[in-house]
Amino acid sequence: MIVLRRLVFAIPLLFAVSLVTFTLIAIAPGDAARVLAGPEATPAEYQALRAQLGLDDPFVVQYWHWLSGALQGDLGTSIVNGQDVAQALNQRLGVTLSIVVPAIVLSSLLGILIGCVSAHRGGALARLVDLAAVVGNALPNFWVALIVVTLLAVTFPVFPAIGYVELTESPPGWVRSITLPVLSMVIGGLAGTAKQTRDAMLTGLSAEYTLAHRADGVAERTIVYRHVLRNSAAPIIAIVGLGFVGALGGTVLVESIFGLPGLGGLAVTSTATHDIPTIQGVVLYFAILVVLVNLVLDLTYRRINPKVVVG
Repeated sequence: MIVLRRLVFAIPLLFAVSLVTFTLIAIAPGDAARVLAGPEATPAEYQALRAQLGLDDPFVVQYWHWLSGALQGDLGTSIVNGQDVAQALNQRLGVTLSIVVPAIVLSSLLGILIGCVSAHRGGALARLVDLAAVVGNALPNFWVALIVVTLLAVTFPVFPAIGYVELTESPPGWVRSITLPVLSMVIGGLAGTAKQTRDAMLTGLSAEYTLAHRADGVAERTIVYRHVLRNSAAPIIAIVGLGFVGALGGTVLVESIFGLPGLGGLAVTSTATHDIPTIQGVVLYFAILVVLVNLVLDLTYRRINPKVVVG
């Protein structure tokens, strides 16, 4: 029931996202016809190309053409190269997920572990977590990516600086190709997750149920990692969800830096050429991924704490 309700609520959200994106593209400077026509095109050739691409149609007409096609599973064709947008996105989706999913899993697991230990033991580790959270949140992904490339691909050539190897082609090569992008995205997410986990755990460790368990002689490890961590799941799951959204946004620059053929890199090139159908498709895919991840996190929290009804 909760899955169906979430999916129904996602429909107006996806519609709003597509409309806002289309509006922003329409008012943004740039013209795909001008890019395709080139600087030597005559005004007549330029206007003819605009008419051919449908760019002379009113905004409402352009959006309706795109929306009616999207409702039937047709995201249109690229204005720049004529490739089917859905096919291009499907080819690149695996690349983006191959860096986002490992980054979120690693930053979440390590962040939760560090946050739990920090809250339980306190002292220097707790202060280090606070400092790392401030620094990690202040460092943009692209800057971290440049530092990682400089250290581990240039100064110490351990991993390739650019390029992507398909998993089916060479599993070891695939691991090497995604290591630096994943590491770049883990650093920032790890600090935030650790800080949020530590704060939630500190609240739980001072709660009455914790004092009652200690009075009953329950082992401290059981209290911390079974009861307190479970009751602190809500804010931790929330920060994981935010981390996923941030990781998707981070792929736009990280994929460009490492030369990865993913959705983020496609968003950059499509924006530069004002390729409206492709930009719309990338944003729609990102929005769908966010909706699905939030659904999974809601179900996870419901499984951890069945007493809480996630609306």
